[in-house]
Amino acid sequence: MSAIRVEPRAGWAERITRLASIRLLWSRCVTLSLVELAKIRHDRTELYTRAIQPALWLLIFGETFTRIHAIPTGKLPYLDYLAPGIMAQSALFIAIFYGIMIIWERDFGILTKLMATPTPRAALVTGKAFAASVRAISQVVVVLVLSAILGVTFDWNPLRLLGAVAAVVLGSVFFSTLSMTIAGLVLTGERLMGIGQAITMPLFFASNALYPVALMPSWLRAVAAVNPLSYEVNSLRELLLGLPGNLVIDFLALVLACVLGIVRASALLSRLAR
Repeated sequence: MSAIRVEPRAGWAERITRLASIRLLWSRCVTLSLVELAKIRHDRTELYTRAIQPALWLLIFGETFTRIHAIPTGKLPYLDYLAPGIMAQSALFIAIFYGIMIIWERDFGILTKLMATPTPRAALVTGKAFAASVRAISQVVVVLVLSAILGVTFDWNPLRLLGAVAAVVLGSVFFSTLSMTIAGLVLTGERLMGIGQAITMPLFFASNALYPVALMPSWLRAVAAVNPLSYEVNSLRELLLGLPGNLVIDFLALVLACVLGIVRASALLSRLAR
């Protein structure tokens, strides 16, 4: 009889522990995201400077290739086809260098203090990864405004816009954890910047951001199939342009990439804090 009474209590203890872990994870994500938002509010210079690149892609590259019809996109204008790709690219360029902030925090002793708290490493990494998505969302707003000005025929349904934001958030989480993983391996800001610059353009060009996968050679199609940026762009085109696709597969791929990125970055966080 005593064994029968203990089992429910153990089960409740496990549930309470899980709920506490979820609450802690949510709390860290919200707190670090608010900190990032406060940084943006106090210094908007980075927002303005980062808006230049997507504007150039849309105004120069998009408008030019729409006129010359160099890339076949069916009945869809090339500028419309390009806009979701530039949205994902802008978020990528922000997230891929986010690991340098971890190195700065280590140099100032902040990371050591965070590691001394009872907060799990996975919660710290996840919180920082979602904080990186705050800056990415600001880029989404910039691209949406530019697209509206240029006459891109997006579906402005609020639910679809929220889905697009979710896709960008997941993409930013993965690429920021990739950046944190690199930071844990190289340990210096200079090396991180060099590797980040070396892999950013290959990730961009080895995706479907600029052109359909059908136009790629077979070896590049294989690379695009394992590139999370391709799934992010797919989901954005499905949500904002109504192009046929599979949102379930796209989001599952992004979630899986995020989980793997968080696990790997968490394992290397202690090495960075030494």
